[in-house]
Amino acid sequence: MNIYVGNISWGMSDQDLENLFAEHGTVTSAKIITDRMTNRSRGFGFVEMSDGAEGAIEALHEAEIDGRKLVVNESRPRDNG
Repeated sequence: MNIYVGNISWGMSDQDLENLFAEHGTVTSAKIITDRMTNRSRGFGFVEMSDGAEGAIEALHEAEIDGRKLVVNESRPRDNG
């Protein structure tokens, strides 16, 4: 399952994100989206999990990490229409 993670603190790395979700199941990938020009975090990312995703969403949605409340939900494909 692909999970959207928003309101990520600027200092968080892909590895930090993976570690956070790994406590709840098997993470296959974790990626924080960065600005192409500045290479800085855009404050959101995506985590892909092969199991434990529902529990991770439940446990981490609105959890405070580095002083910011995460927004965590199932990622939906972008509607380009």
